[in-house]
Amino acid sequence: MRTGVEKSVKGALLLGSLAFAIRLLPGPRTIDDAFITFRYARNIVNGLGFVYNEGQRVQGTTTPLYTLLIAALSIAFSTQNHPWLSLSLNALCDSISAALLYKLGEKLSDNPSVGLFTSLLFAFSPMSVTFAIGGMETSIYILLILSTFYLYCIGKTRLSVASCALAVLTRPDALLVALPLFGHMAISLRRVPWREAILFVILLAPWVIFATLYFGSPIANSIVAKSAAYRLHPMSAFVRLIQHYSVPFFEHRLFGRFWPAFGFPLYLALYAIGSLNLTRRNGRSIPLVLYPLFYFIAFSCAKVLIFRWYLAPPLPPYFLGIVQGLWAVTRDIKEAFKRPKLEAIFCFLALALLAFELNAWEISPDDGPRRPAPEMAWIKLEELYKEVALELRGEVGASTLIASGDIGVIGYYTDARILDTVGLVSPEVLSYYPLDPSLYVINYAISPDLVEDYSPDYLVTMEVYVRNGLLKSPSFLRNYRLIKSLETDIYGSRGILVFKRVV
Repeated sequence: MRTGVEKSVKGALLLGSLAFAIRLLPGPRTIDDAFITFRYARNIVNGLGFVYNEGQRVQGTTTPLYTLLIAALSIAFSTQNHPWLSLSLNALCDSISAALLYKLGEKLSDNPSVGLFTSLLFAFSPMSVTFAIGGMETSIYILLILSTFYLYCIGKTRLSVASCALAVLTRPDALLVALPLFGHMAISLRRVPWREAILFVILLAPWVIFATLYFGSPIANSIVAKSAAYRLHPMSAFVRLIQHYSVPFFEHRLFGRFWPAFGFPLYLALYAIGSLNLTRRNGRSIPLVLYPLFYFIAFSCAKVLIFRWYLAPPLPPYFLGIVQGLWAVTRDIKEAFKRPKLEAIFCFLALALLAFELNAWEISPDDGPRRPAPEMAWIKLEELYKEVALELRGEVGASTLIASGDIGVIGYYTDARILDTVGLVSPEVLSYYPLDPSLYVINYAISPDLVEDYSPDYLVTMEVYVRNGLLKSPSFLRNYRLIKSLETDIYGSRGILVFKRVV
């Protein structure tokens, strides 16, 4: 018995260590949105308060817990190297998540290899690694979600509820974890789980009270802004999620763009089979297997732009269901044909999924550090914005107003006041949206009236955001001079443009 436990612990530690090393390998490849969180954390440490712009109390981040953790680490280690602080924290969180996935698979399946391969798939997952090294809150969010499900599966209900509450403080969409969790509790207990609900509310209450008093509302302004500023097709989120659930292992890079037509029904069937197997063995796994479905439905119905990091949270439970389904099908075939060696097919197919993921990595990316990294972890746009920010930093001060639609890098490296033309940290701009459809080239455009009314000292923008608006405005062209243009075709743009007010 002790030997089995020791092997399980060693396996979890090895897989956790592997996941940690895989995330340290590429080094920080920080994406623009992470720099927003970093600026909030830096202002907290520097005594300016929980603000983005000094003196302006706006909750422009949806991840208060992660922001506070980054600030605490900055104080503890006496450094403001936020990209490395976040990478270290994220690597640690993902290492624990890999170990939890191994333990979940081991506990819920009749084959320990299910936990092994699920953990490996998570460890090498381009989607997971990209946002761990990208400085986002995704890693701690996934850890808290998996911790919630694991603790519930082993009967630690109140600890599970506590973990769920922390997940909500990391990202509010963790309410999609709370829904199946409390629903299953109510059904299994045949009563309303009042004690657990009270614990959940007590843990959330301090932040809700603080945010209401400090910001005026517990709801992050960024949630409202993203809904208002972007012009979206009603089915865009649904289509994006269908594509995502069809290629969880990046198979399309090998099989082409038509793979989703085959991949979606295949993985949905495997997930259904695997989920039934998991819940039969442990009824407390029902919230775990329902979560990817709840996530799909909720985000498909929400009229929001699906950013890439929104796609990562449902993947670990999805992986577990698929791998368990693969094992169940292989086992049934083996028993039907009386061929014991067919078990090797399961290992072969699971390794094939891992190979698909590895195919989505680059040995030497052409942007950022020349170290192995997922192909999707590109930071070409961030590097261009950083070039602009470092040039402006010598010309601007704390009172300089810079307007931009992508504020992360620009705000972090200039320390200037930022007019966020999307409205994440500048709620005053929301009244300017939605715009006339003729102003859009893609799903976002900067309002010409906004720039005219606030007269920022500088405007830093992708050309595609202003092509049909500001660049055709005689007033803007009279009052602003183009001082820099950086070549790029990202988002179909004709460059990054930097304008300075001259009148």
